[in-house]
Amino acid sequence: MRSRLVRIGNSRGIRIPKPILEAAGLSSEVELEVEDGRLIVSSAERPREGWEASFAAMAEQEDDRLLDAEVPPTRWDEDEWEW
Repeated sequence: MRSRLVRIGNSRGIRIPKPILEAAGLSSEVELEVEDGRLIVSSAERPREGWEASFAAMAEQEDDRLLDAEVPPTRWDEDEWEW
């Protein structure tokens, strides 16, 4: 799909159609970078940002065990299950 650059003060902008915004998962804030002469637009939202620190805190509090670790295996687990 082609689009034109539009003047916005001393800058330029691109109108991005709604279907492309939705398909790319873009919202109000994006990150821009240039790579090999290409402009890359990506979402600034990082859904899993902060998970590593949260998991480390859980481990410190010894709250990182499996919830179903104490459930005895079923007959299906013992007889049918294969990796």
